[in-house]
Amino acid sequence: MNPLFKAVDTVIGWWCHAVLYVTLSVVFVILSVNVCLRYAAGTSLSWASELPELMFPWMIMSGVVIAAQHGSHIAVVILTQKLGASRRWVLTAASLVVAGLYLGLAWAAWPVFEIAADERTPIMQVPGSVSVGCLLLGFVMLAIVTLLRLPQVWRGEEHNEIGVDA
Repeated sequence: MNPLFKAVDTVIGWWCHAVLYVTLSVVFVILSVNVCLRYAAGTSLSWASELPELMFPWMIMSGVVIAAQHGSHIAVVILTQKLGASRRWVLTAASLVVAGLYLGLAWAAWPVFEIAADERTPIMQVPGSVSVGCLLLGFVMLAIVTLLRLPQVWRGEEHNEIGVDA
């Protein structure tokens, strides 16, 4: 892989792993503390349901991007295994279509992001754009990861983003 492509891919992977670990840990701690408080004191933290709701989309989207980096996001192998020499053309075209669709989803999420910025969560007053932002960012990262894999898909070296064994 080209050193620049590898660096971008590494940064995306590092960032997604960090988001995944932090969100999973924080959600686990918050929910555990809240359950203990309910059983021990009959009370709960008022924001304990709101924060995990805000973090959950970030956790999921980071996992989706990591899965795409490992070629296990979406698997389509039955058809492509039977193609022979034309396989790399089909996989390359499919990767370009997938990247375009991810960018289209990011483009479609932008107006929703702007609208959601005016909405606030009831307790913590966090803008709704925080949740929509993870979709927007995730779709862009998925498109980038897909495009970074194109040279390998073309050479038949590695799994591509749509999970097809190359």
